[in-house]
Amino acid sequence: MFELAVFGSLFLTLFVIMDPPGITPIFLALTAGRPGKVQKRMAFQAVCVAGGVITVFGLLGHQILDYLHVSVPALMIAGGLLLLLIALDLLTGKTDEPKQTKDVNVALVPLGMPLLAGPGAIVSVILAVQKAHSAAAQVSVWAAILAIHVVLWMVMRYSLVIIRIIKDGGVVLVTRLAGMMLSAIAVQQIINGVTQVIQGS
Repeated sequence: MFELAVFGSLFLTLFVIMDPPGITPIFLALTAGRPGKVQKRMAFQAVCVAGGVITVFGLLGHQILDYLHVSVPALMIAGGLLLLLIALDLLTGKTDEPKQTKDVNVALVPLGMPLLAGPGAIVSVILAVQKAHSAAAQVSVWAAILAIHVVLWMVMRYSLVIIRIIKDGGVVLVTRLAGMMLSAIAVQQIINGVTQVIQGS
């Protein structure tokens, strides 16, 4: 009751899109200055949020988008704009949040969504679930989704060791680099959305 090809294909697709190695500097930048226990909890929260969003869209993706009259390109553009705002904050050093929402907000936005559960991952899961016609294929799809989230959690969880090595000065450098990377991801996501709109018109 398991199709290795389906599992491997979706896992690799999600690995490229969700990019566990690439999320490390962004995670370190967004969680810098917090106690280790809080950072570990935020890593777990972010993965849970991403997993929840991916699961909901995997089960009800088309119905949700149709009900809201939202197209996939529109979702991509909106996610790109949100990421761009966060990237600008990282580049300018304006990463402070109100204390009462500090932990929760970072885990929800941008870590959980749209960084991890972004438009690309959501669309890939929607299509994979639709194409999985047998029970074995369905099991393989959901196993791949679970596996990539375990990998994401492990990468973020153990990236905290890096903070002990690079110290405060290194964190500032990582924050600026993360802002540059994130802004490039955001712009590319907006470009992809606009391109799909043009192609569809």
